[in-house]
Amino acid sequence: MSLTRFSVSLDEDLVRQFDAKIDAEACPTRSKAVGDLIRASLVETEWSHGGEVAGAIVMVYDHHKPDLSRKLTAAQHDCHNVIISTQHVHLDHDNCLEIIAVRGTTKEIETLVKRLKSIKGLKHVSLAAGTTGRDLA
Repeated sequence: MSLTRFSVSLDEDLVRQFDAKIDAEACPTRSKAVGDLIRASLVETEWSHGGEVAGAIVMVYDHHKPDLSRKLTAAQHDCHNVIISTQHVHLDHDNCLEIIAVRGTTKEIETLVKRLKSIKGLKHVSLAAGTTGRDLA
């Protein structure tokens, strides 16, 4: 992999804030931090263009809620083509954390997320939008 150098002119205060942020995150260099920001922007573009992407859906729920587990299973089976894997974690006696690894078009994944969010009894549902990595350097 060859590297390309380029210069950027920024407001001094903005650079100071950026340096403080990357120091707090233990990022080794500005170059690494800028590269990470560019990749994050490219992943957003992947999601907005509707191609194949990957990500994770995170849910928290009380497994004692009547019929909730059955509804979650039914939704996942109906969308099995985008689900790579699931992980179920018992947080305490009542609460469970479920992570669903997904891969498919943005429309397919967003359809699953909307379906899950429509199920009563879930305490939290969020999507961590990721990438397949194919188009990123």
